[in-house]
Amino acid sequence: MLQPSNMIKSVFLAATVLTMANSCQNADAADGYEVSGQLKNAPAGTVVRLSELVSNQFVEKGQAQTDASGSFTLKGSSATPGIFQLKVDDANQVLLMLDNKTKVQVSGDAKSLPVTYTVKGSKDAEVLRQLTQVMQGTKGEMESLGQRYNAAGQAGKAEEMKDIEKQFYVIQGRNNNKIKSLIRRNVTTVVGGFAVGAFLNPEEEFQFVDSVATVQRKANPNSPFTKELTARLEPMRATAAGATAPEINLPKPEGGTLALSSLRGKYVLLDFWASWCGPCRQENPNVVKAYNQFKNKGFTIYSVSLDQDKGKWEKAIAADGLTWHHVSDLAGWNSVGGAAYGVKSIPASYLIDPKGKIIAKNLRGEALAAKLAEVLK
Repeated sequence: MLQPSNMIKSVFLAATVLTMANSCQNADAADGYEVSGQLKNAPAGTVVRLSELVSNQFVEKGQAQTDASGSFTLKGSSATPGIFQLKVDDANQVLLMLDNKTKVQVSGDAKSLPVTYTVKGSKDAEVLRQLTQVMQGTKGEMESLGQRYNAAGQAGKAEEMKDIEKQFYVIQGRNNNKIKSLIRRNVTTVVGGFAVGAFLNPEEEFQFVDSVATVQRKANPNSPFTKELTARLEPMRATAAGATAPEINLPKPEGGTLALSSLRGKYVLLDFWASWCGPCRQENPNVVKAYNQFKNKGFTIYSVSLDQDKGKWEKAIAADGLTWHHVSDLAGWNSVGGAAYGVKSIPASYLIDPKGKIIAKNLRGEALAAKLAEVLK
């Protein structure tokens, strides 16, 4: 999980991209897609480009020039539904889902396309418009929070940062609930399969996303979005809430090894970190506070370091006052512990119950103490 400031930035980026998403399906259209439209503030000769997302980059498929009324038409073919970018310039572009039965009409202001565009041609287009409006509706508020968070961090105002984090999570939760409601109402559609992976974080919403993937495998088994979603979820399954925590048995700083399973009978926070990880070190005071509050109530911590230098690892443990269980194979990102949990970024954590089941992931700030207070009544 990213540091809150980076999380906020990532949500802003996602909101910026997803605000541009839209899709159309028209069963009566002739083979091959057609994208037509009329744009304000697009004088004759304005170039409109259409590109397809292939291997995480857009490959241009065609371009057209507007006429005196700002109108344009683009045609091509796509045997399976794909994500396309309709672009006037870097600041004015929208995303379309196209296949050979798609006939879509786009309109809007070429100078502010992401916030003014409308799409006609299918129910899917309207669903995606509503989804993007959810993100667009809080974009300004989230940007303001990000600016305030960074300013508070630079000024060393820890309490203000915590308050901003709370506001961020409230907005994020509200957005997620609206998005999930829209997806539920369109769960069997191709756009539903696309939207659940594009608008939600499968790590944080695994149970919901997995349930949608199950429906998609029956309703749209050949959809590239179904296949991509299934492949994306599979490595998460082993560490999803409710799963038995995969075993880790690594060396301790003082010698010997310690198995995660040896701590059964207590609530255990499995914490992935490293001495060189700034966000991890910034989060450590919160973890220390929670540990001191609950260590005598059936709670402990098993920290797995992604360090490679034993001296720096041990120095960080002492400097941050981390008086719990520590292990590491000193293999950095190649740690077998990290691999067992699919760790791609740190800090990352898993709260495990006394029976060895994962019950929560990536609890940060006051969220960790709140969850522990709930389960350790």
